[in-house]
Amino acid sequence: MSEIKNKKRGKLIVFSAPSGSGKTTIVRHLLKQKELNLEFSISATSREKRGNEIHGKDYYFLDIKDFKNRIKNDEFLEWEEVYRDNFYGTLKTEIERIWGKGKHVIFDIDVSGGLRIKKKFPEETIAIFVKPPDLNELIIRLKERGEESEDKISMRVAKAPAELATAPLFDKIVLNKDLDKALENAYTLVSDFIKQ
Repeated sequence: MSEIKNKKRGKLIVFSAPSGSGKTTIVRHLLKQKELNLEFSISATSREKRGNEIHGKDYYFLDIKDFKNRIKNDEFLEWEEVYRDNFYGTLKTEIERIWGKGKHVIFDIDVSGGLRIKKKFPEETIAIFVKPPDLNELIIRLKERGEESEDKISMRVAKAPAELATAPLFDKIVLNKDLDKALENAYTLVSDFIKQ
């Protein structure tokens, strides 16, 4: 594991799910719980900014050429071309930055990226899958967001069954049917893992 330079390692808390499952809502809630000592891992992406997104806060926005150069230079812990020319990844420097502050890293990340982190750091990682009640609910949530075109929503929905099939590969599954229960369940899982 010499690829991450920081010797003082915190824990890695991975939340993965199909788009619209509520993982971002859960992650934001957990970040507010100061006693967990969490910091959000900001992903890098080659996609365009949406709305009020800020570079270095929501994502590290890189152009495709820069992203591909960083892949070549082995600067990513994990990366994926999620949609055509739409790359997402976790820079190694991001984990070093957070561990350097003595904090645990929390990820809001796609399923394959989440599983890759678990594989690279099996002892330090808990991988949690957020499961929507069903596919119809997922479609409703994506449409209610009002952030994306019908085409983008269709792409996300088409991907969902394959993503849902990966749920058993994760350490834990949080069903997000009732948000309050899902938040409580997620808090308990993370809190217990950090105390280990």
